[in-house]
Amino acid sequence: MGGDGNPITLHISRPHGATGPLPGVLHLHGGGMVILRAGSDFYGRFRDGLAATGLVVVGVEFRNGGGVLGAHPFPAGLSDCADALRWVHEHRAELGVSSLTVAGESGGGNLSLATALRAKRDGTLHMIDGVYAMVPYISGLYADPPPELPSLTENDGYFLSGGLCAVLASVYDEGEHATDPLCWPYHAIPVDLAGLPPHVISVCELDPLRDEGIAYYRKLLAAVVPARGRVVLACATRATCSSPARSRRTTTPPCGTCTRSARGDHQRSGSAAFQSAAHSFGGPASSSPGSSQVNSSA
Repeated sequence: MGGDGNPITLHISRPHGATGPLPGVLHLHGGGMVILRAGSDFYGRFRDGLAATGLVVVGVEFRNGGGVLGAHPFPAGLSDCADALRWVHEHRAELGVSSLTVAGESGGGNLSLATALRAKRDGTLHMIDGVYAMVPYISGLYADPPPELPSLTENDGYFLSGGLCAVLASVYDEGEHATDPLCWPYHAIPVDLAGLPPHVISVCELDPLRDEGIAYYRKLLAAVVPARGRVVLACATRATCSSPARSRRTTTPPCGTCTRSARGDHQRSGSAAFQSAAHSFGGPASSSPGSSQVNSSA
C-alpha cells in the first residue's frame, strides 16, 4: 500500500532464465503526470523490450492528475513513486536487482527527477544508483513561455503544443507549487541538486521541452553532479519515446552543452541509449523478457 493507504500496482518484467542479480529500472511512464497508464499494452511492450537487454524493469501505476484512478494532483503521483522506490529497494534480493535506475520520459522524466530530489529530502537517496530522464516535462511555464526557454515557442506544434502542455500542467498543479522543484524540477537550486547520483538527460531538437531539459542538465553540472546530456537532432518528443530515431553519438562540445546525436548508421535509438545508461549503473546483459505485476506492499 502507498503512504495514503492506496494500492500501488507494480508491473515487473525480467529476462527468462536470468541468473544472478541484474541492473534494475524503476520506470515512470509519460503523460504529463495526468494521463496514460503503466498497464497499457504500449508500456508493457516497452518494459519487455528493455528487459530483453538484461534488465529487471518495474513499471509504477502511480496516481495521475486525472485518469482511471481518479483525479490526484501533485503530490499524489510523486508520493506513489517514492513509495514504489522504497518497496523495490527493500526487495532487491527477491527481485534479483543489483542496482536501481529511476527512469521515465516526458511526465515520467519529471517524476524521475523529482523522485531523486525527494529522496534527498527524505534521506533515501542511497536507494537510487542513477537517474535517466527522457524529454523531461519540468518547467510548468507553458502558459507564458519565458525567453530563456525558446524551444517552447520555436517548436510549438511539433507533436506537442504549448496549449496542451499548459492544460496538463494546470490539472497536475493549479499553481500553488509553481516553483516547488518537487513539482517542477526545473526550479531546483544548487542546494537541492548537490550530492545527487549520476544523471542522464536526453532531449529532442524539435521538442518544445528541449531547453528545459538542457537547463536542468547544466544545473546538474554546476552542482557537480555526474551528468551526461544528449540531444537527438531533427526529432520531436515522440521520436525518443517510440524509438524510430536513429542516432550516433559525437564528442561533447567544450562549452559543456549536451552531446549531440544525429540520424546515422549506428542505429542507436532513444530507448537504446536508455538501456545503455541503465546497464552503466549496473551489470551484464541477458535476454528474453517475461512479465508480471504485483501490488506493492510499500
